[in-house]
Amino acid sequence: MKIGLYFGSFNPIHTGHMIIANFVAYHTDLDKVWLVVSPQNPLKPSASLLNEHNRFHLVELAIQDEPKLRASNIEFSLPRPSFTVDTLAYLSEKFPTQEFAIIMGSDSFQNITRWRNYQHIVRNYPIYVYKRPGHEITETYGATVKILEAPMLDISATDIRKWIKEGMSVRYMVPDNVAAYIAANNYYK
Repeated sequence: MKIGLYFGSFNPIHTGHMIIANFVAYHTDLDKVWLVVSPQNPLKPSASLLNEHNRFHLVELAIQDEPKLRASNIEFSLPRPSFTVDTLAYLSEKFPTQEFAIIMGSDSFQNITRWRNYQHIVRNYPIYVYKRPGHEITETYGATVKILEAPMLDISATDIRKWIKEGMSVRYMVPDNVAAYIAANNYYK
């Protein structure tokens, strides 16, 4: 089975994330897409992060009826901050019969040389890159890259958190059940 790993803070998960995950699950040769909730991204500040277990639960709510998508908390038991190379090594050992690939936007791919042991990643794992405006792929760094023309929504989790804090509606930005859970638990206030 070929599994695509879509890493993210998902702080919170939103419609843009879900469109990418669903598109990759149904328009590539991958059998499943795991949305890997990262407790702490070493390249991002963690001050505004909701607790990882709460973010994981929001991802589960968002994808609960989609058989090709799965929420993963695999990084919760690994050392922090989370480094993709360590997660891939752990997954490859834990699931030796699975093939893993990475899913990322072209903006993230442009920064891959900043990742720990990126050479190992690009040599050993295919990377499915969805195009983001203003971030063209001009270099593959030796990776097996599959460039995707996925539908894009210009939604950011930063804006969603800001709107929630300001008491504004985030309807259609996040699934209804996720919005209801965020409101019921006063997340991002």
